[in-house]
Amino acid sequence: MKKPLILVTNDDGITAPGIRALVEVAQMIGTPIVVAPDSPQSGMGHAISIHDPLRLHPSTVFDGVEAYACSGTPVDCVKLAKNVVLKDRQQPDLCISGINHGSNVAINILYSGTMSAAMEGSLEGIPSIGFSLLDFDWDADFEAGKPYIKQIIEYALQEGFGKSSLLNVNIPKLPFAAIRGIKVCRQANARWKEEFVEGTDPFGKKYYWMSGEFVNDDGGEDSDVWALDNGYVSVVPCGHDLTQYQSISELKKLEVSS
Repeated sequence: MKKPLILVTNDDGITAPGIRALVEVAQMIGTPIVVAPDSPQSGMGHAISIHDPLRLHPSTVFDGVEAYACSGTPVDCVKLAKNVVLKDRQQPDLCISGINHGSNVAINILYSGTMSAAMEGSLEGIPSIGFSLLDFDWDADFEAGKPYIKQIIEYALQEGFGKSSLLNVNIPKLPFAAIRGIKVCRQANARWKEEFVEGTDPFGKKYYWMSGEFVNDDGGEDSDVWALDNGYVSVVPCGHDLTQYQSISELKKLEVSS
């Protein structure tokens, strides 16, 4: 049987250890092709390049794997992969993004370049998964998560995602023996509470450095934050529709003519 074609991308850049680990898993299952940013693009969300030209350069970062470094955002990478690199070729059976250095739980999905790349893949009609590890260290150990990543990818290729076309997967920072398994769950009601540290540059001008803390207001035991806090790999099926359907009937009052 023909091996599945797996598009691999990320937001930490094509030389990040996380994407190397993801490519290694993809090679066990199918034929990976990599289109990833040529430099770190964390926190870019669903940004696209409009006013600047995009450049693609073949990369030899991964032995025996067709790969390209892109000058744009993670979303740009997916768009170029589909519409340029693979324009007259087999389209990907799956798009995988990551492995991100750091978590992408709760509201982080809106900021994350990793998840935005996966979301773009799903918007393009490609089943897509974003993978993240709860470890911001550049030298993070991705080995414990690999068996779960492989399991999820194989399931996605064989069974699909049900009514969803996008999964957000987060892996706890634990040794393999300590991970309790997989939990399919919902996005937690948690957010970042920002603070801005004020400083002065050598020219006497003020600058602001964003910091803050992650605040979890969600006490449920069915959320991604709970799953990770309790040693599980969290899997959240995601969508593109941001409509709050429960508010439609109340807002129908706006339709009443004056």
